[in-house]
Amino acid sequence: MKSKLPRGHQKKQQYAEEILKRLEKAIPVADTALDYQTPFQLLIATILSAQCTDVRVNQVTPKLFKAFPGPKDIVNGDPEHLISLIRSTGFFNNKAKNIIAASKQLIETHSGEVPEHLEALVALPGVGRKTANVVLGTAFGHQTIVVDTHVRRVSNRLGLSKSSDPVHIETDLSRLFPKEKWTTGAHRLLLHGRTVCKARKPLCDQCVLADVCPSAA
Repeated sequence: MKSKLPRGHQKKQQYAEEILKRLEKAIPVADTALDYQTPFQLLIATILSAQCTDVRVNQVTPKLFKAFPGPKDIVNGDPEHLISLIRSTGFFNNKAKNIIAASKQLIETHSGEVPEHLEALVALPGVGRKTANVVLGTAFGHQTIVVDTHVRRVSNRLGLSKSSDPVHIETDLSRLFPKEKWTTGAHRLLLHGRTVCKARKPLCDQCVLADVCPSAA
């Protein structure tokens, strides 16, 4: 018999902690699939990952970072060469424009270094809150909650948030998850959504949360 969603904030926190506990066991390693060596490389890889798979981005970035290892190399380099290297990630003209503009701003405003603050990151061309949280949480070790399409879907299905707005979902999850588990918790929701709680056909029969999920088939 399907469980009902617990009422009351304290009970809902306990419910969220149970979800994290199960996902930690099912997904021991929770880290980005993007390959990178520096915060700048992660920033660029995350920009490229929009409407593109991480697998494809990882196929592109070795040659990209060899040719353009830092923001100065991008600003001083050939834009057509940059485009040719990122073409397969899709929306390459817009991505190249943002990468060049962001690199220029990093040089002019931050001495060529990626800033470690949300406000400064989202001020960069092509960088939204999701990308900024990826960089802060993964490259700098801050506790952040990245909300992508998978996290939004899983959060809604589990009843952790009723909102479709990423900022509202981020706020809801931050109130339910212990702060020390924001980054890994959100990433486990992402991985769970990517592999089990899929958009069109969720694999409820394989889900470790099925008996507590109000949306389980």
